[in-house]
Amino acid sequence: MESTLNKQQLAEFYRQMLLIRRFEEACGRLYMQGKIRGFLHLYIGEEAIAVGTMAALRPDDYVIGHYRDHGHAIAKGMDTKIAMAELCGKATGSSGGKGGSMHLFDSKKHFMGGHAIVAGQMPIAAGLALASKYRKEDRITVCFFGDGAVNQGEFHETLNLASVWKLPVLFLLENNLYGMGTHVDRSRAGGRHIYEAAAAYDIPGVQINGMDVLGMNECVSETVKSMRKDGGPRFIEAMCYRYRGHSMADPTMYRERDEAEELGIKDPIESLKNFMLQFEIVDDGELAEINAKVEAEISDAVQFAEDSPTPDLDAMYRNVYA
Repeated sequence: MESTLNKQQLAEFYRQMLLIRRFEEACGRLYMQGKIRGFLHLYIGEEAIAVGTMAALRPDDYVIGHYRDHGHAIAKGMDTKIAMAELCGKATGSSGGKGGSMHLFDSKKHFMGGHAIVAGQMPIAAGLALASKYRKEDRITVCFFGDGAVNQGEFHETLNLASVWKLPVLFLLENNLYGMGTHVDRSRAGGRHIYEAAAAYDIPGVQINGMDVLGMNECVSETVKSMRKDGGPRFIEAMCYRYRGHSMADPTMYRERDEAEELGIKDPIESLKNFMLQFEIVDDGELAEINAKVEAEISDAVQFAEDSPTPDLDAMYRNVYA
């Protein structure tokens, strides 16, 4: 792990990753208490991808993702109180409590939502990028998706259209090796080298370590710089690992308990912390201060969500289109 970033930037990476981790842990507790209902897909283990990517973007760049969307939303700047309220189905949430875990949105931050349909966000990403190109805006659209999406028709259709029309969309695959409970090697030919599929559509692609926030940030920064200069789409496959199940309903009986250790996978938060301590970028006191602030923010977010009102019955009929 190397870095040309300054102390403040590195500390901010650590804070954001820790914030996402603590947010997700709090979500897990609230789910077990019955305060979050429906589906809940935690981003624990994959925090480096969202944080490294968002730091490489401009505030006006679009981001769209899948149902494991909490980390993306928080890294893009969504208020943790608003996000937690949405997960708890409260009226103060980002969609008035009607979207829930898989549908966080923040149009002011240009976060165009999590989407529950596998690969369903990909054509929408192409539409956002087309709009930017039509308006002659120097804007990038980043489309997050998982390895489970690459066998869907929308994946191939969108890559083809993006290449033909030279759309400014960055396809960012979070390959955590499992689509629900099925290992990628069993569901996809060349499952650990999916980025090579982009070549069939004449899209430059690369595979990187998605557990390294610094490498992630550097790769996305260079990719986005190239896109703004030369136009057209790009493809990044970020290899990662989710430490929890596919959802809270998943007991993960399909994988060995020590699989991550055997694969040499290192926790992205611990890796950055050890790097900063090793090179004396921060000390234990500074880390403790960051931890305390994160814990306080999560506590406030949970309290806000619990204290917020549920939507009134009339809310069912608002924002409905026939």
